[in-house]
Amino acid sequence: MFRLAITGGGGFVAGSVIQQTPADWEVHAISGKEPLTRRPGLVWHIVDLKQPADVRATFEAIEPDVVIHAAAIGDIDFCENHPDVARVMNLELSQSVAESCVRGKSRLIYLSTDNVFDGTRGNYAEEDRPAPINEYARTKTASEAVVVEGVADAVIARVALVMGFGLLGRGSSFLERTVPMFREGRTIYVPPEEIRTPIDVVTLGRALLELAAGDFRGVVHLAGSEALDRVSLTRRLAERLGFSPDVVVPRSSAAITGRAPRPRDVSLNNAQSRTLLKTPMRDFDSALDLILEVSGNRLR
Repeated sequence: MFRLAITGGGGFVAGSVIQQTPADWEVHAISGKEPLTRRPGLVWHIVDLKQPADVRATFEAIEPDVVIHAAAIGDIDFCENHPDVARVMNLELSQSVAESCVRGKSRLIYLSTDNVFDGTRGNYAEEDRPAPINEYARTKTASEAVVVEGVADAVIARVALVMGFGLLGRGSSFLERTVPMFREGRTIYVPPEEIRTPIDVVTLGRALLELAAGDFRGVVHLAGSEALDRVSLTRRLAERLGFSPDVVVPRSSAAITGRAPRPRDVSLNNAQSRTLLKTPMRDFDSALDLILEVSGNRLR
């Protein structure tokens, strides 16, 4: 039986992977949280991810064929204000996971981010050089280097802005946070200068599972096929979900107090993933169709 281990088992992306894993795979979710679900073939490991010895011991016990390393602190503002914590959870944990994969001869799928780029031009390809401008991105860029230098059988999957609802528990995406604001008619301030290529969480989970089962090694961009500024993106979400787009108001990121620096345009070129994977990289409307098909009850 193919054995998959995934870190951050209680998280948004991991939930999509766990819920869509083939029935004949053995899945080991590694998390600091209590189990979100129980089912045959799923083993939940509650581990203090800040303790490298505990992490390594867990992997030694599991002996996975492949590891998807999804655990990280993704809150950009938190990372900027707590760089020591960000380094422990984003970089040092990645080092422990990478070392465990080398020892156990496990394939590694490492989740990175579009934020590794400085956003000066957009449409970034896999061979473009990272130039992070915030602490979160610096920890992810450093982790990429750890994987490249230390793990031969590895994929660095740079992931664009992820949208959708959690397939397992509650998600942490902007959509999950924004729908209640749409319902209440609250004003939503959005930076108009930020451009992203959003990918839905269902497609992302499928793509990661395909990479886990494959033999590709290197860097790949997992992103949607449409680049949108955040204002257009949020207004289209509102209209599609039956809410008024008028509550979405442009406000420059410089005018938002306490906000860490964000790159302007980190749209990702997904040509390689469209060639490499059977999982289609969708445009915005198609991605929303899939979200509503799988998780539409979250709107009720």
